[in-house]
Amino acid sequence: MYTIEVRTTESDQFVDITKQVRDIVKKLQVNHGIVVVFTPHTTAGITINENADSDVTSDMIMGLNDGIKDLETFEHSEGNSQAHIKSSVIGASETVLIEDSDLVLGTWQGIYFCEFDGPRNRQVMIQVIR
Repeated sequence: MYTIEVRTTESDQFVDITKQVRDIVKKLQVNHGIVVVFTPHTTAGITINENADSDVTSDMIMGLNDGIKDLETFEHSEGNSQAHIKSSVIGASETVLIEDSDLVLGTWQGIYFCEFDGPRNRQVMIQVIR
C-alpha cells in the first residue's frame, strides 16, 4: 500500500490526485487489475469527475454547500457536521480499473481528494490489486 500526503489550503477544496495515482500504477508495472483510492478521514472524500475545467469542481463545492447547509441545530460539538455529511455523500473511496499499466478513465475524468474541513494535512491510501 502507498500513501499520498495532501495539504489543503481551503475549507472546501478538490485536489486532483490523478497523476500521483497514475505514477504509482506505472511504477508497479501492473498490466491488468484495479486500484483502490481511499481516505481515512471522516470529513473528506474521494471522487472521480471532470478535470479539464476547474469550474466543475468549484460548481460541485457550491452545489454541495447549497444542498447541505450548516445548521445551528447540529449537535456535534466540533461544529463540522456539514463536513461529515458531505464526506458521506461523496464517499471515502473510488476503485479504478487498470489496463496496460494505466488507469482506465474517460477523456475528461480525474481522481479528486475532496476536503470539507480544511485547511488540513491529509492522507490518501492507494492499494493496487493485480
